Amino acid sequence: MSAEATNPVTPGPMPGAASGPVTPTAPRRKARPRIDLRRLGRAALLGPAARDRLPDAIGHVVEAHRAHHPEADLDPLRRAYVLAESSHRGQMRKSGEPYITHPLAVTLILAELGAETTTLTASLLHDTVEDTDVTLDQVGEQFGEEVRYLVDGVTKLEKVDYGAAAEPETFRKMLVATGNDVRVMSIKLADRLHNMRTLGVMRPEKQERIAKVTRDVLIPLAERLGVQALKTELEDLVFAILHPEEYAHTRELIVRNADRADDPLAEVADEVRSVLREAGITAEVLIRPRHFVSVHRVSRKRGRLRGSDFGRLLVLVGEDADCYGVLGELHTCMTPVVSEFKDFIAVPKFNLYQSLHTAVAREDGQVVEVLIRTHQMHKVAEAGVVALGNPYAPAPDDPADGERVDPTRPGWLSRLLDWQEAAPDPDHFWSTLREDLAQDREITVFRPDGGTLGLPEGATCVDAAYAQYGEDAHACIGARVNGRLATLSTVLRDGDTVQLLMGQDPASEPSREWLEHAHTPAARIAIQRWLAAHPAQAEAQEHEARGAEADRPAGDRPTGDLTATPRPVGRPGPEAPAASGPEQPGTRSAGGDVLTDLPGATVRLARCCTPVPSDAITGFAVRGGAVTVHRVECPAVARMKDGGREEVGVRWGEATECRVTLVAESFVRPHLLADLTEVMALEGAEIVSATVEPPTQQQVRHTYTVQLPDAAHLPALMRAMRNVAGVYDVSRAQPQTQGA
Repeated sequence: MSAEATNPVTPGPMPGAASGPVTPTAPRRKARPRIDLRRLGRAALLGPAARDRLPDAIGHVVEAHRAHHPEADLDPLRRAYVLAESSHRGQMRKSGEPYITHPLAVTLILAELGAETTTLTASLLHDTVEDTDVTLDQVGEQFGEEVRYLVDGVTKLEKVDYGAAAEPETFRKMLVATGNDVRVMSIKLADRLHNMRTLGVMRPEKQERIAKVTRDVLIPLAERLGVQALKTELEDLVFAILHPEEYAHTRELIVRNADRADDPLAEVADEVRSVLREAGITAEVLIRPRHFVSVHRVSRKRGRLRGSDFGRLLVLVGEDADCYGVLGELHTCMTPVVSEFKDFIAVPKFNLYQSLHTAVAREDGQVVEVLIRTHQMHKVAEAGVVALGNPYAPAPDDPADGERVDPTRPGWLSRLLDWQEAAPDPDHFWSTLREDLAQDREITVFRPDGGTLGLPEGATCVDAAYAQYGEDAHACIGARVNGRLATLSTVLRDGDTVQLLMGQDPASEPSREWLEHAHTPAARIAIQRWLAAHPAQAEAQEHEARGAEADRPAGDRPTGDLTATPRPVGRPGPEAPAASGPEQPGTRSAGGDVLTDLPGATVRLARCCTPVPSDAITGFAVRGGAVTVHRVECPAVARMKDGGREEVGVRWGEATECRVTLVAESFVRPHLLADLTEVMALEGAEIVSATVEPPTQQQVRHTYTVQLPDAAHLPALMRAMRNVAGVYDVSRAQPQTQGA
């Protein structure tokens, strides 16, 4: 809580002071001041005034606020300061300073970030309800419901224990309340930053406890809300407390680099300015030093640091198009490092961050990283949601209708509010949130319609399905990644295009095994919720999986081929069982057409590769005296051989009749189904069952289980199907996990 904060024992710059942004070479317009939180502290707040009087304190806040909002009404700020100062009068911080210095410092931090008047008013009052006799009703009467709502939210957050012994239900309620207005968390983060700045006289063990909580919960929240200016300083302060030796070493590296006679960053900056001047592009070129944690990470990654590793160049322009103009000039006139290019303007990060990232190489081999963005992008990159103003203020031509809608809320926070409602219990919510906060990198994948999905690094097609369709993803039966069929367990990479293949039956069931490959809270909670609501089906899935595992050796078990269990649309023929019955498509219940060198053994065709006559095959003995038959090229064969399992000789018998499942993919056109079935009949194939999925993006997928009188006819059948107008691919079906 804020009352625990104290002032540092020794004066001087805080640990993060040396890592602040460099002052621009050209004066900035007053409406867009440089954000430099490191220079803010007790001296900037109080000036030369004595401790017992604060004549100019609110003046610093007003000045910073005017820089971002020249037309702002300052009356609420003055009235809030009067109420806060009179309410906290007589209260002292542990260092002996008047308590009012804390809410003033928090408000000054937010004012420098560009927060609007309502947020600053609530920030001045954020401790009054908890620590004084002021009530929420009084705040509402004097400052309105918006300020009352924010003060109430911050007051509740002050009561939350973020540590290992946190009460999950309390934290859940508080975070959900915060999620309904991102400004609550903005005030909380500024509050924690000032407390971390003034943590010096705390006992070492208490400093360490607060630093760990800040590292585990609040820094990831700052990252997700895009408030990089707060996040980086918090990281440096935590680094200094938890890793003092490594911090001291990093500080020494930074000081030593600052004493260098030559500065490669300054040289490249001058060169960039010259290039852009000749190109007629108006831009600011700034040197942006890395903060302490960033330097430490680079040193661990690269070993010996060179001058260009201590910072990056920041190029600020007026319009989005100018960003790409700058990029083109740099790549034309300098040597680009192509692998370092990233476009976060076309595809912003999950926390609203936008910028172009590139790097250029010097003749001496040093690589200088360059960030290119507009002034507005820079403001959002530094201040995140704080820079977005009041997200609930109606547009001039769109009067408010009383509903609280936040169009600027980052996707992560929106997803949190969605999946917390489905969490089965508070403990599960808390553990899932901690796991989610630990995933600090996000990828962007594209949908076929041009939309995007933001997912954590390591996410699979299962996660993409639930991110796009919610609980309707239970009907997902597969995916195409970058145009190729893929299992639902496929790990996605940044920039992949994912087309999710949905079954037509809304009653389709998710697989329990999907949980092993679900990384997002939305996916895991939705699957667990379905399993809890359908215990009979879940138990049947588990029983079937145990039975399948017992019947096959470890090397013969399917790995990662996750599908749902949709029910086919087509009905089975009169002389054949349905495809969804115990005998799965593409397999036979017995191997009557296969001869084995193991007398009396029951033969089973492996469901991982579904061999048919004419395929080169091999066999392996499994439990119960059975022999499973695989294609020679099946991956399971190599695994079983590596495991020391001996092969059993097998060969096809005289009978060559077979059943096989084929998948035809085609474009939508009239009479396509009739033409396909006619061609299959002409080739002598008896259709046992058929499934036709609903068209997606003018494409349709057909699945046919057919009985062939002779396996030698299979290649001709597939060629004939491919020759049907509109069909662009025919392949043998991939196996399903359930029952496989």
